[in-house]
Amino acid sequence: MSGDNDQQQPDEIRGTARGDAPVPLSVLDLVTVGAGSSATDAVRTAVDLARLAERRGFHRYWVAEHHSMPGVASSSPAVLLAHLAAHTDRIRLGSGGVMLPNHAPLVIAEQFGTLEAMAPGRVDLGLGRAPGTDGATAAALRRTERLHEGADEFPQQLSELTRFLDDTFPDGHPYARIHAVPGPVQATSPGGVQSAHRPPLWLLGSSGFSARLAGTLGLPFAFAHHFSAANTVPALDLYRASFRPSEVLAEPYALIGVAALAAEDEREARRQVMTGALSMLRLRTGAPGLVPSPEEAAAYPYNSHERDFVDNWLATIVHGTPDAVRQGLDDLAKRTGADELMLTANAHGGATRLRSYELIADAYGLPRG
Repeated sequence: MSGDNDQQQPDEIRGTARGDAPVPLSVLDLVTVGAGSSATDAVRTAVDLARLAERRGFHRYWVAEHHSMPGVASSSPAVLLAHLAAHTDRIRLGSGGVMLPNHAPLVIAEQFGTLEAMAPGRVDLGLGRAPGTDGATAAALRRTERLHEGADEFPQQLSELTRFLDDTFPDGHPYARIHAVPGPVQATSPGGVQSAHRPPLWLLGSSGFSARLAGTLGLPFAFAHHFSAANTVPALDLYRASFRPSEVLAEPYALIGVAALAAEDEREARRQVMTGALSMLRLRTGAPGLVPSPEEAAAYPYNSHERDFVDNWLATIVHGTPDAVRQGLDDLAKRTGADELMLTANAHGGATRLRSYELIADAYGLPRG
């Protein structure tokens, strides 16, 4: 691996731990819509959160593709990221992730080439294999009843996307004369001055498939601990065991998504995370809706089965006072060996989520910027 690539790593992939944090801290924003608020409110909160994250020294800010979920306003990551790029200056912005089987690879290459032109050198392209929704919605997105998520098809889609991003289809390939624009072809055209740089690829996963593929390809890996906690350590172990050095990375680099919410006291933190727990319960039982208010979550008549689900869900969320959240995150980083923690706060109100990130930043002594 060349010295030039080594110098690029801190900017492109490897973050720097700030303050007393054990590893770099980042943000995953689901751009949630609470009962009594609108998608416009959620997008405004997203801008406020991205600015806060930039000011306080969080390394990156990602949004995730979800569909047909009233409580989530992030169906179009590329559009959101363009808006956020216009309101930030330094923080890395990216997808956590774009669901590759939902889209033609050329479309993704064009979208993220455009984002790279808007925010040069600070865009990440995280890719997932799941649809980010139910099967019927996925079929509507893809205009087919056959969902292309097989082990054989995803690597092929990934290879096609990579070739579009790098403009490297070989002579004789049906796509050899097709170029993703903005992209490297503009750097090699007569008079071209466009940078050939393109966003780094990340693979996302909640099981072993993407962990192994990311390792085999030498790519950074993001694991969804926030909804698949039981699989976190096995998946990271598989990623590290499968890892082969590449032009991108000499050593494995893995971040994990962590549900975390801090409040001034433990009781208030519990009150707030219950809103996300009820929202998830409704999603899992086929009745997704807006994120309920704390009052609605407290008054909900949970049966024994629902109570067990909520208790198990809450056990995966790091929540409480700022000191308690710091301790929980420290323990998680140590237990998993994750290279980066990406925090997501799923609660009813935007002000609650913003306050949580401020409190966590204060607990770690992150810069105030």
